[in-house]
Amino acid sequence: MRLIIYTTLTLLLLITGACKDFLSEDPESLISEDQYYKTQADAINGINAVYFLLNSGGSSIQTPYNTLFNTGMNMAGDDEDPGPGATNPDVRSLAVLAHSSTNLRIYEIWQQHYAAIKKANVALDKIPSIDFDAALKSRLLGEAKFLRALYYFNLVRLYGDVPLITEYQKYVNAADYAIAKSPSTEVYAQIERDLQEAAEVLPASYTAPDVGRATQGAAKALLAKVYLTKASLPLNITAHYADAVAKAEEVLSATDGGTGNYGYDLFANYADVFLPATKNGKEHIFSAQFKSNAQGQGNNENPRTILSGVPGLSGNYAHMVRYYTNGDDKYFSIYKLYKPNDKRRNATFVTYFTSPSNGRKYALPLANTAVPNDSTPFYHKMWDPNSTSVTSESAANVAIIRYAELLLIHAEAENEANGPTAKAYKSLNRVRNRAGLANLTEGLTKDQFRDSLYLDRRLEVVFEYQRWFDLIRQKDGAGNSTFVSNLHKVGKTNATDKHRLYPIPQSEIDNNALLEQNELWK
Repeated sequence: MRLIIYTTLTLLLLITGACKDFLSEDPESLISEDQYYKTQADAINGINAVYFLLNSGGSSIQTPYNTLFNTGMNMAGDDEDPGPGATNPDVRSLAVLAHSSTNLRIYEIWQQHYAAIKKANVALDKIPSIDFDAALKSRLLGEAKFLRALYYFNLVRLYGDVPLITEYQKYVNAADYAIAKSPSTEVYAQIERDLQEAAEVLPASYTAPDVGRATQGAAKALLAKVYLTKASLPLNITAHYADAVAKAEEVLSATDGGTGNYGYDLFANYADVFLPATKNGKEHIFSAQFKSNAQGQGNNENPRTILSGVPGLSGNYAHMVRYYTNGDDKYFSIYKLYKPNDKRRNATFVTYFTSPSNGRKYALPLANTAVPNDSTPFYHKMWDPNSTSVTSESAANVAIIRYAELLLIHAEAENEANGPTAKAYKSLNRVRNRAGLANLTEGLTKDQFRDSLYLDRRLEVVFEYQRWFDLIRQKDGAGNSTFVSNLHKVGKTNATDKHRLYPIPQSEIDNNALLEQNELWK
């Protein structure tokens, strides 16, 4: 993945014009997109720039898969909260659902996704006219479409109806940039087209240094997730459950009831999903790539989950579990939803840190009379055990979609379409068995199976930027949204249906005369 992610920052800024400070220092060095796209190398770097906003980082920026989806999204949910080190008022207001259309994190998510979409649109416009290898050109265009689909998929789930921009914008007049929102159904239709066209041209796999780029399997797997989302709330186009099953089976291996020949499988050890030593392995369908201590391309989530004050570790404890009252236990959290024998718990959390400086263990006990000797659990999925001397970042990738999730997508969609069939059980049990859990009880009703799957999904993908999207779309047996009730359970009693969508950032409305605020936020 080096070719994608570790391209020098200077070159990327020349392509994208993304840094005002850089522009003001050396304006003579700037070139426009029309001047830039001339060679095969230009085309490759143009696509690299589309990947860049997945996870670029550093001391002054958060991007979606490099902490922004936690500070700007998941902390609003039921599993996470801002810890003592999270002092940003926009983050803390979002966490208690007191945010408004001027919230900085909500604006940054919008802005960065559209910045990436713009880069994809430029690449799709310019690359076809460059004279170079036809197969490579086709692949690069497929990557641009895959990434554009992913960015729009995030936007439409978070904001609902959004402006749908699929062309290279090079207008002279500011008024030309005023674009109204498109219905979410139209946005989803474009997402589907992009993923279908990407799947036709993307390769099944890559060799170094291109490992980590979008593949055919990734396009199909993401499309299965798109179908599941459309079949769920709020669109509730239930016919898409069958589409999700069919598309998932194009990626699943024959062993798992599919026709896929991509080599995907579960790691035997759940922890291997997150360890840098096993990144881009058989379970990883598509991931945001990280490299520790290299041009700001480390995973900045790592120090945010480490207890502050541990000698030798750079931790600020900015991200913590959400505590709520459950019976007599006033410190209940997702940690306690795991069964003691669930192998995912101890791979997802730690309850103490060992100082590399003095060898002592550091924990944060809880004064919890309901649970003697109770201690604080810390999220641990971004930890790099081979780099304990540099914990300000890590080389842990972020899985955007992985094989375990595809199995869960398959099981959920099959249950919704046909009830808890044998193949629905098989896919869910594959995930449970890897976690050390027994097969799910046979003979469950459709609703019981759904409840069990929702819980296993929550425990499987926690801290992977998935929970908020699941809260938005999931439902009960009567088909009603569980969004409000789930948040009320963890003490967020001010949650209403209004919060299922983000407000459109006010600065965008101020700059776009055709852009209207979401109805419940007016």
